[in-house]
Amino acid sequence: MDKKRILLIMVIVILIALIGVLVYGYYKKLTNEVKNPIVTMEIADYGTIKIELYPDKAPNTVKNFISLINRGYYNNLTFHRTVPGFMIQGGDINGDGSGNLEYNIPGEFIANGYKENDLRHEKGVISMARSNYGSMDSSLLEEGYNSAGAQFFIMDGDASYLDGYYAAFGKVIEGLDIVEKIANLEVTYRQEELGADEEPPKDEEGNALVADKPLNPPVITNMSVETFGIEYGEPEKIEPFDYNTWFMQTYANSF
Repeated sequence: MDKKRILLIMVIVILIALIGVLVYGYYKKLTNEVKNPIVTMEIADYGTIKIELYPDKAPNTVKNFISLINRGYYNNLTFHRTVPGFMIQGGDINGDGSGNLEYNIPGEFIANGYKENDLRHEKGVISMARSNYGSMDSSLLEEGYNSAGAQFFIMDGDASYLDGYYAAFGKVIEGLDIVEKIANLEVTYRQEELGADEEPPKDEEGNALVADKPLNPPVITNMSVETFGIEYGEPEKIEPFDYNTWFMQTYANSF
């Protein structure tokens, strides 16, 4: 066998070996690919909603959601606000949107200086609810941006005007029909039904009713999360902003 043929055989063997290494590396990458967390939300009388979370879009928000789920925080809470074609909101300890955690988390969205989250508020997307202190005083925009804690909402339609202003962090992969059913529940009254100067209707005891609250709020009986062996840890937390204290300190001399 001449030297040229030996050299050709050696080159072929080396090429085959290199191709094998590349193929094996690609196979390992595929088989070791990190899976996103999957949340299972069981709702009494309605069924199960499954949500894929996106740590690459909003890592701290995902950490917070997983942490609360593992604490059992959401179990037996309700969807307290439902608007057809818009969203359903839940996760409030008081069941009316007024509850707060002992902490807040930084808002992971563009308006708050976080550029990595380009997730749009389309049907099925889950996002964090927050306060809008900036509408009360323009100097409080940042406090509002960083006021999310536990309450979340799931989109029942597209709302591009929310993009970049709220921390979207996942999307429904099963049970979108359940979201639609909940969004269309009968409520106390619709916010848009009131004129600008009208007072909210009251119950038999004279208490003002909460807008868009279902007459029979759906109960989240259990929420669990599969992280596929990944430990996400605890989220970055910040001190909650106390608007009432701020208001009294700022405007005390006005009274």
